[in-house]
Amino acid sequence: MPREYQFAFELRHLVYFREVARQLHFRKAADALAIAQPALSRQIRQLEEAMGADLFRRNSRSVELTPAGEALLERVEPLLRMLKQLPADLAAAAGGHFGHVRIGFTGLAMATVLPAILREFQRLYPGVRVELNESPTSAQIPALLAGEIGCGFFHPDATVPGVHTRRILQERNGVLLPADHALVSRERLRVRDLEGVPLVLFPRSHNPGFYDRVLAACTAAGFSPRIAEEVWPRANAVGLVRAGLGATFMCPSEAQQLPPEVVFRALEGPAPESALVCGWLPDRVQEPALRAFVETVGTLASTA
Repeated sequence: MPREYQFAFELRHLVYFREVARQLHFRKAADALAIAQPALSRQIRQLEEAMGADLFRRNSRSVELTPAGEALLERVEPLLRMLKQLPADLAAAAGGHFGHVRIGFTGLAMATVLPAILREFQRLYPGVRVELNESPTSAQIPALLAGEIGCGFFHPDATVPGVHTRRILQERNGVLLPADHALVSRERLRVRDLEGVPLVLFPRSHNPGFYDRVLAACTAAGFSPRIAEEVWPRANAVGLVRAGLGATFMCPSEAQQLPPEVVFRALEGPAPESALVCGWLPDRVQEPALRAFVETVGTLASTA
């Protein structure tokens, strides 16, 4: 056995010491432990020799803790409580009720489905710590494959080998406009009405599929889009629309709570679609906490 794990005492010595320290009486402690008093006295002497200090002051009428005994009792109590709790903690960990899960997400996920998922997961598994990392689709896929995150909420362009996904949102986009924009007064809008309107998008490298769907929708409507800004994360695009610097595409689910400076309008006819999936590696989902999270996602997605 490695030297650092070699001790001159055993767990039973600490249990015996704690009982004597509680009773401050060797006979009563021996009765509680169901051992003979001479045997208990020997065990305490062995522990004192191992520690190199007297733990009790003994006389014919009383037993008292020494300063060394008081210091040991302070350390033994939490140690024994931890050991007593250990089987329950391990069972909780095996059942997914304890641990740590790293989650990647895009702005669309946080603005739509992710808060409800997190709320339900924390209700069911309060002992699991969830670490959240906002990142674009282009960053989440490599992070998943490298094991840097256990689960991601991203926008799929194509099937990624080795990554299992569950679709949890798919919607046609509308448009988010400054509240004082001339188009706000119109009840019905189509993509072609956005000709000449400055658009705020995100860098194409973050989500090439949706970016190209926007360009294709504009081309099909007979114009080339005027892209004024490319920003990330998503909240920055909304901020630029609030500032009156352009318009941006947005899902209806994302437009449930908006500041007064902007207005959402649905688009009639052809419009770019957004899709959101939850993705994970099948080998990683064997981890109890991650498996519990993916199961929670599946339950909520099936009832949505």
